Amino acid sequence: MEKFSLIVHPLSWRDFARIIPPVQYFPEKILKGAARFWPPFQISAIKGLSSSEGEIEGELRCCPLTPEHFLDWPVEISLRRIKSAVQSAAKNGAKIAGLGAWTAVPGERGSALAPELGIPVTTGDSLTIYMALEAVKTAARERALNWDTASIAVLGVTGLSESALACARLLARENRFLTLVVRERGKTDRTVAEILYETGVAVRVTDQAKEVVRQADVVIAFTANEDAFEEIKPGDFKRGAVLCDVLWPRNLAQRIAPQGQDLLVIEDGVVALPGTVEMDSAKATLWGCSPSQCPAWMAEVMILALEKRFEAFSLGRGIGVGQIEEIGRLALKHGFKLAL
Repeated sequence: MEKFSLIVHPLSWRDFARIIPPVQYFPEKILKGAARFWPPFQISAIKGLSSSEGEIEGELRCCPLTPEHFLDWPVEISLRRIKSAVQSAAKNGAKIAGLGAWTAVPGERGSALAPELGIPVTTGDSLTIYMALEAVKTAARERALNWDTASIAVLGVTGLSESALACARLLARENRFLTLVVRERGKTDRTVAEILYETGVAVRVTDQAKEVVRQADVVIAFTANEDAFEEIKPGDFKRGAVLCDVLWPRNLAQRIAPQGQDLLVIEDGVVALPGTVEMDSAKATLWGCSPSQCPAWMAEVMILALEKRFEAFSLGRGIGVGQIEEIGRLALKHGFKLAL
């Protein structure tokens, strides 16, 4: 039976105690220093995941660093810890591993690290984008927005602009009122011309983010840790709008959500799982995973394992239309769909 591994990490020190209860008795300062030396470990086995093509099993494996570590420590230390987690997964029989949350951020979203790991890794970004678009469409319908005529804005920071452009190409097939907000306008000219040729849609391109979000019914953001459109404030959004911050870290959504007024903030599409899945739910729920559903990045790893495509499917900062369409097709083939 094919095996996969999902590399996760605690989102806070409180999560450490939920994973390993005795940890709650140690001072946080000691735990922070000791985390550099903790070996990676399995949090939960995952069994019973099946489709018409067969059955697979996997695991949640902990890279024992918090977001604080990833932000404060030299990137070389984070990369060593991620590498150790993937290699331990391989020793446990995994043929492919997924990098989730902050483990996907260092090393150019996995691309710099992948050649050293021994087994393929994927960030799950392709299915994340696919399911995020599905989730946004569903949210728009729930808010009585006409998807064909809604004003849609795609925010793309430098580095993630290729992923934002791929998203814009897909949206232009269904919507004619599309604005692309980018930091470096000249780099989008060719893609915008291609979209016009392919669909007849003249995509508006601007660097005026605040002006655009004030008019947009739907905002789809590709932010980065170093650029999260800090100039945008909660009050800048149109009443009744939908905001989706697609890839981790979701700094814009996390900053806007607590203060958003009549604004629906969604992070990505949660995926319903096929089969009768078994796992340690008490621990898995820390990462939005349960026997019935999981985040899209996790689902991409599972789909590739079911398909026996042990390859680095989503790596780097530029995800293309072909990748998004292909993983969407495979998701439907194996019974993965947006969890409603």
